[in-house]
Amino acid sequence: MRYQIGASSEWGGIRYPPFVFTEQGIAMLSSALNSPQAIQVNISIMRVFVKIRQWASNYAELLEKIEKLQTNEQVQNKHIKRIYQIIDELVKPQITDRKPIGF
Repeated sequence: MRYQIGASSEWGGIRYPPFVFTEQGIAMLSSALNSPQAIQVNISIMRVFVKIRQWASNYAELLEKIEKLQTNEQVQNKHIKRIYQIIDELVKPQITDRKPIGF
């Protein structure tokens, strides 16, 4: 049972099914249920919680690696632009207003 900002302690309210189970709720449920099928389901749900926790820690590492790659890419782009500028200066003849030397 629940009301607007929490759980209702009265017996006359409307009952709602839970939207999700917490890891602690699954642990408590596994201690109350004793059938082999219920135990297997609870074990598999607990394994999912462990996998989610591992994924969340790897996700932070992945974000850090992506940020490093982006900064390296920005530095490399600056170098590549400079290389193109140098090549462009070498390929294009420089126009000068000097008179040619000689006859």
